[in-house]
Amino acid sequence: MRLLLVNPNSTASMTAAIAASASAAARPETIVEAVNPAGGPPSIETEQDEQRCVPGLLDVLQQSRQRPGQLRPDACVVACFGDPGLEEARAMLDVPVLGIAQAAMHAAALTAGTFSVVTSMSSTVSRASQLAKTYTPSQCAGVHACDIPVLQIDSDPATINPIGDLCERALTEDSSRAIVLGCAAMAPFATPLSRRLGVPVIDGVVAATVLAEALAVFS
Repeated sequence: MRLLLVNPNSTASMTAAIAASASAAARPETIVEAVNPAGGPPSIETEQDEQRCVPGLLDVLQQSRQRPGQLRPDACVVACFGDPGLEEARAMLDVPVLGIAQAAMHAAALTAGTFSVVTSMSSTVSRASQLAKTYTPSQCAGVHACDIPVLQIDSDPATINPIGDLCERALTEDSSRAIVLGCAAMAPFATPLSRRLGVPVIDGVVAATVLAEALAVFS
């Protein structure tokens, strides 16, 4: 199958990291492709950023729909934790379209029962809480922000340390059993944080990749 992940921001390094995480989780026969719009916000940290990124996101998805048959994706992923434009994308395409927040929250709920979300900036907490109430109304025990900008998380591997500290506090305060990483830039941290914390740490890019591969058989 061919899986297309669209990073709705315009930062190529984040897109490359998303591709690496998805490729590591995908089946050997799955063709993983990750792209981002040429324009739009370099990071998505506010409601205004989400609104600004949607036209570019939908344009990329529309272009994928117009490809020749063998190059057309069998499933698509919106690789931003706010799941911007998800419903519009689903209405546009005739293949499964997953958002990484929805995929991660359902995966965490099924894996551990309850979870805490650790996201980037405080400005994203409201959106993450809203999505949690919609997707998993009784499983999300709390949403916590590390207040480290997305581009810093993407460029500085040392940010795993304060993010890990916040994950520990969230697990204790919420009495939750798993962590959902609420930012695509945190994707490389999932495995080392899971080892550190001793609980499942769910990255939405990996969750969406695995679920997309499963759902493609129904399309």
